[in-house]
Formats: sequence, C-alpha cells, structure tokens
Amino acid sequence: MFVLSLLGLFLLPVLVSGCLADGRGGVPWYEARRDPTGLAPDSTTTQEAVVQVYAARAVSWRGVFSVHTWIAVKPTGAPRYTRYEVLGFGVANGASAIRVDRMGPDNYWFGARPQIILDRRGQGVDAMIAKIRPAVADYPYAHDYRAWPGPNSNTFTAFIAREIPELGVDLQSNAIGKDFLPGGVLLAAAPSGSGSGFALWSCWYPARLGRRARAQHLGAQYWH
Repeated sequence: MFVLSLLGLFLLPVLVSGCLADGRGGVPWYEARRDPTGLAPDSTTTQEAVVQVYAARAVSWRGVFSVHTWIAVKPTGAPRYTRYEVLGFGVANGASAIRVDRMGPDNYWFGARPQIILDRRGQGVDAMIAKIRPAVADYPYAHDYRAWPGPNSNTFTAFIAREIPELGVDLQSNAIGKDFLPGGVLLAAAPSGSGSGFALWSCWYPARLGRRARAQHLGAQYWH
C-alpha cells in the first residue's frame, strides 16, 4: 500500500496533466505564440520594485511532466524588467544555458500561458534584486543542461531561491529539477526556505568550476 501510494502521488499529477489541453491550438511548438500576457505590472507606470517568478508548461511532450520557470525583476524606478532563465537550446554546441532578456517578463512560453508563483513588490524588494544578479553569476551549471533529473531551468530557479531565502519561492511539485543540488550535496534547504530537500543523483554530477571562477567567468560574459 505504501508503494502504491507513492506511485499515486507521482503518477496521478502526470496523468491529469496529460489529459489537459496543451493550450497551443495544435500548432507546432516553434510556431506557438510568445507575446506578452500582461501579467507583469507596466514598468512605465509602476515605480515600485518588483520581483516575479513565473512557471509555464514545458515545451512539447515535456509539458506533460514538468514546467519551465524563470525570474523577472525591476528595481525601483527602472523603465524595464530583466528576465533571467536557463534554456537547453544550443548548450550542446557551446552556448551558455543562462539567458538574459530572451523574452519579456511575462510572455507566453511557446503557447503556454504562464502563472505567477511569486510576486514581491515595494519595500525591501530592491535589496533582494541586488542579490539576484551575483546569485545568477554563481550558478554552477552555466554550460550544462539535462531535462531530467537536472540541471535545468528549475534547478536554476531553485538555486537562486536557496541563495536568497527571503524571496520565499515555493516551486510546485512538477518543477522537475528543483531538487537537483549542486556540487554533490545530498541535503539542502528547500527553495521556499521552509524545509529541506534531499537528492541522490546530484552527487554523481559535481559542478565543474569553483565558486569564484564561475562568478568571474559569468561576470565577464554577461555583465560587462
């Protein structure tokens, strides 16, 4: 009964997800809409600082099992958002997995309408935003990507969340890769900061660069 219960917890959400309409209208994923949804506050009229985390069904068959997540930030008074995420496209050919401003903050993800899973605004948010950029630079898998078990887009979002626990990011259960822990760590705080996470597979997939080297490499590549 215990084994059956565990299987039910994992398989039932997948089966339900597979029965839902894909929201792409039957068009190929690469032709699906990627225009803004209007979920992000208008940066031209919103003066307060904003941090939002989005999740949308992953592209193609992966959407049955998982979501793609990303982070969008706008400091106080800034005229535009900055969007941070990790993608697998081109990584095998040497491209970085980290992408900045590939789309707008709230765009459809290849036909899938995103949902907001975190929305922080106003007082104290600028201090969080100031920590996000160096946390992105410290992400240890800038040149690695695997849909399962990770590292992937959800590994990236969870990494940022663990580096900045005051964000309080609570990633959903089907954010596959969120529990892939860098550097062979087996136990770490949950992204939300409200518990702990345990992973076996990450111990066979250590980071390739030291923390300082990663920061220097990404700093030179992305921020200058």
